[in-house]
Amino acid sequence: MLLLRALLYQLVLIITVIPYSFACLLWAPLPLDWRYRLTRGWPRFAIWSARHILGIRWQIIGTEHLPKEAAVLLSKHQSAWETLFFIAYLPQQVCFVYKRELHRIPFFGWGLALLRMIPIDRRQGRNAMAQIEKIGGLRLREQRWPILFPEGTRIAPGKKGRYKMGGALLAAAHQAKIVPIALNSGECWPRNAFIKTPGLITVSFGPPIDTREHSTEQANRLAEAWIEAEMRRLNPERYPETNA
Repeated sequence: MLLLRALLYQLVLIITVIPYSFACLLWAPLPLDWRYRLTRGWPRFAIWSARHILGIRWQIIGTEHLPKEAAVLLSKHQSAWETLFFIAYLPQQVCFVYKRELHRIPFFGWGLALLRMIPIDRRQGRNAMAQIEKIGGLRLREQRWPILFPEGTRIAPGKKGRYKMGGALLAAAHQAKIVPIALNSGECWPRNAFIKTPGLITVSFGPPIDTREHSTEQANRLAEAWIEAEMRRLNPERYPETNA
């Protein structure tokens, strides 16, 4: 049954993404705000389909912590689900940091390029952080929310990667607040797994961290501490050492 659901979901995504990508190209001349609102329709559809085809429900807690001004979001990353969810349901426009080569991918990459996020040229090596600070600063001034995954890649439930400084450096450079985000999407949508599991995903927003009141290292450690503590609250069964 789960295999049939997964096959149907994948088919729905494939059938809908190509015409939607062509539509993105057609409305390319429109203002960015219009393009973003129209483009987010497909991620919304993908999340909706995951709910009704795969049985993956979701809930948000801590929305009172989202500031009105632009902020840098630092999020746990467990699956592709949250990359769709953040675009579809956050109240402000979000900007992902990604390698510019993704723009070459037919359909998906074309639509991504039109959203003016934070593409970086990784061939420049150490200059990547300077690119993030420069382009990310422009996005913050546009009242958009850069979102970074500080562990750098998708992390399996119950595991922890090294929290890199990029997001905290971006926030500190522009005196922006950091909003930590914990989520457990990997419980339903494991990394690289074709078959997904029905269940409830929780997305939890933590209290903002003011980079004007903390050093960059302290701000990054505070974000890490809150995220990891919240992960243990969301799924204590994944952290037996905490309950020992």
